[in-house]
Formats: sequence, structure tokens, C-alpha cells
Amino acid sequence: MQTIVSREIRLKSRPVGVPKESDFEHVEVAVPDIGTDQLLVRNLYMSVDPYMRGRMNDLKSYIPPFQIGQTLEGGSVGEVVASNNDHFKPGDNVVSFLGWREFFVSDGVGLTKIEPANVPVQAYLGTLGMPGLTAYCGLLEIGKPAEGETVFVSAASGAVGSIVSQIAKIKGCRVIGSAGSEEKVAWLKAEAGVDDAFNYKRAGDLVETVGRLSPNGIDVYYENVGGRHLVAALEHMNTYGRLVMCGMIDQYNATAPPAGPVNLGYVISKQLRMQGFIVMDYMDRMPQFYADMHRWIAEGKIKWQETILAGIDKAPKAFIGLFKGKNLGKMIVKL
Repeated sequence: MQTIVSREIRLKSRPVGVPKESDFEHVEVAVPDIGTDQLLVRNLYMSVDPYMRGRMNDLKSYIPPFQIGQTLEGGSVGEVVASNNDHFKPGDNVVSFLGWREFFVSDGVGLTKIEPANVPVQAYLGTLGMPGLTAYCGLLEIGKPAEGETVFVSAASGAVGSIVSQIAKIKGCRVIGSAGSEEKVAWLKAEAGVDDAFNYKRAGDLVETVGRLSPNGIDVYYENVGGRHLVAALEHMNTYGRLVMCGMIDQYNATAPPAGPVNLGYVISKQLRMQGFIVMDYMDRMPQFYADMHRWIAEGKIKWQETILAGIDKAPKAFIGLFKGKNLGKMIVKL
């Protein structure tokens, strides 16, 4: 069998502040032949996700940090090229967390077979993947929105926020969202169907803007950003409101500890529930997630956008672009 060469992206240095392309290195490696019970996968699409920024720091967290010189790992969807494993055959599509490389050999552990019917395979990295499950479980399990309530979503046009916004609408809520451009705001209103949205880069005083768009207060806040967004949400939360703490991209590249929200005391006086979560704790919800999402997609109630860059060499650029608002919806690299 002819030797296959796979291009991979490794962490060259730990970023300080916003990552630079020089923090990554491109390498080529020879892919070994498959052995007994093994299979060869060619990645078709790979995901870049904000949480990966935390893994680039040498800090203890819920998931081990990347090591210098290590090939980076992230979500990917691929195709089985060759197989000696009875559970997989050539042509099968599989999802794994072995992205940032073109090919890999596996014994099948950690691979999930998918059968994309009415959606493109890369949707399993966004809407039907980890971001979608994050949106689904965070909103429904923690936010517990009720019909008629107001839901505020920060970064509402992103891979997670856009699905949160639409599920909240399905549940009969009034939804307002923030986004980083007029194009994203327009998509939220016209396609995602939110009740109102604003460009936080032009909004000025977020406390005033959020208050004006939520005259009856906020019952559920889905946090993806932090900083000024959290301050604004706390100011207008209703009594017994729920804050779903999913991410704080505003702080991921901070080089000094950011100031905390000055109005955190509202958690006490308004009797709020603020809860963070890690999506890996909700993997048992996957069957129901798939069932609901496939039904909503078929009914035209869930729409999404993807920003796709071509070539594994574009992975660092795509990742850096997450922190500069370069993506509408899910950021994906096509290999």
C-alpha cells in the first residue's frame, strides 16, 4: 500500500493574548498501515471552537491542556477509507475529536458513525454536533424556558447562540440577541426569527439597549460573552431568573484578570440561579437531541449558517477569526 502523508497542525508556542499564526506549525507525517481491528479515516471537515483557546494555556481545567509540539485535537467529520474493523466499512462517515489532521488510524474508540440524511455532513460539527448539543442542553436543562418568557442570548448569531435563539422561539419565548455586525443582526431577524437583535459594537450603553429591548425584563440569559453583556443582563433579570453560563469569549485572551460585574449582588436580591456547565456531562441526552433537532429541521424551524475556509493550512486563521468576529454561524475548515 502506498504511504499516505498527512498534514497536521501542532501547537508551536503558548499564545499570549489573541493567538497568532506563528503560535502554530504545519507538519507532514507518514500514516502507518492499519492493523488488526483498525481503520483509516480521512477527515473531510474540521471544527475550530473557542473553548480550545483555554487548552492552549498550561492550566488545570476540566480537560487537559494541549502540549507544545502536540498535534491539536478538535471535532471533525471524516470518511472511512480502509477498514479491518467489523464495526466500520469504507465509505462510512464518522465524527471524532481527532481533527487538525487530514488522516488518522483508529481502533474505533471515540468514533461515532453518522448517517446524514437531509443535512450536509459538516452539520455534525455545528447544528447537530457539540455546539448544537451545548445550546440544547444548556437552554432546556438549565434555563428551562417557559412559554411567554423573555430570553436574552449573547453572541446570538454564533454556532451555539443561533441554535439557542431558535429553540427558545420554538418554546414560545420572546427572544432578543446580540451580535457583532449589522449582517449578523439582519440574519437573526430575517432567518432565525428572533424578536429583536442589536449590534453590540454600535449599541453604546448595553444596559440601556438591553433594557429597551426587554421591557418586561429577562427571565433567561444565555451567556456566551461575559463582560458588559453580563452586567447588562444582571441589571434587567427578573426575580427567579436563570443565567446559563456557557462561555465568556470576552475573557479568553485576557492577559490580566478582568474586572468582575459590579452588579453581581443582583444574584442575591433577585434570587437568581446562575449555573455553568460542561456539555460532556450531557452526552446521555444525545438521542433525544438528535430526535428533536431532526424533527425541527424537517419542519423548517431550525436554520443555520456556516463560515467555511478551505485547506488545513487555513485552520490557524479560522481559529483566530473566532476572536475577531469573522464567522457567521459555525466556523469550519474543509480539508
